[in-house]
Amino acid sequence: MHKNQIELLDTVALLEDVPERGLIRGEVGTVVELLAPEVFEVEFSDDEGQAYAQFALRGNQIIALHNQGESLKLAA
Repeated sequence: MHKNQIELLDTVALLEDVPERGLIRGEVGTVVELLAPEVFEVEFSDDEGQAYAQFALRGNQIIALHNQGESLKLAA
């Protein structure tokens, strides 16, 4: 996987407000369907897992959040 490529079940964040849906930049969701090249169905859920929004977004509206798996290094 290319590190900038968004895939099914990726955790993503909004890069811009979506006022018609009541969402603001930085809200985090999950890609639940690949609709077309660079078009993704994203679901936004609360802390209890209840979905409060789900709709299509273009790839330039979201960014994938990735954990590189590197351990945290603490200085003593």
